[in-house]
Amino acid sequence: MLDDFRKQADDSFFEEPESEENLAPLEPARRRGFFMGMTPFQRFIIAMMLLAITCLLSTFCLLVSEKIVLPFM
Repeated sequence: MLDDFRKQADDSFFEEPESEENLAPLEPARRRGFFMGMTPFQRFIIAMMLLAITCLLSTFCLLVSEKIVLPFM
């Protein structure tokens, strides 16, 4: 039984690789600068909007929890 496994391992280990004629030519992948269908400028606008929302929400959270107080109040 173990001899059969050894034979199978040896046979598959020393198989000849396919010749280069049978392999399909590899084409380089194209990078078009799009991520999720957006241009770089659109991604920048989305990132700035997320930054602004994060800053506003964190400021409101600090005001509600009274960790900071507005000077005119």
